[in-house]
Amino acid sequence: MPEGKLLTIKEVSVILGISEDEVVKLTESGRIPAYKVGGLYLRFRAEQIEELRRSFKPVVHKAPSLKKPPVTSSPGPRVGLKDMISDFLYFNDFYILAFLIIILVLFIIFQG
Repeated sequence: MPEGKLLTIKEVSVILGISEDEVVKLTESGRIPAYKVGGLYLRFRAEQIEELRRSFKPVVHKAPSLKKPPVTSSPGPRVGLKDMISDFLYFNDFYILAFLIIILVLFIIFQG
């Protein structure tokens, strides 16, 4: 690589074999030396990245398991009719109130 070349985040991610987000996180934590341009970490010295690459071991994140969690045999809390009606009124109170106001306004219009 040329001696004075400054690298972008994308180039550093390719050299180190990690994602661009990881490059940014490592830069913010101070593990990767970077230069700010306009308040952002945008450029890196090639020789510093090459030196870092020799000693760098990328963090391997374990992929989430695709197995479904086992189903427990204990039933969930029982929900009664009173709770269901209470939830319905709580989450739909605006719509019920708007419906009643519309009915009242229509009643007044047609009575007049």
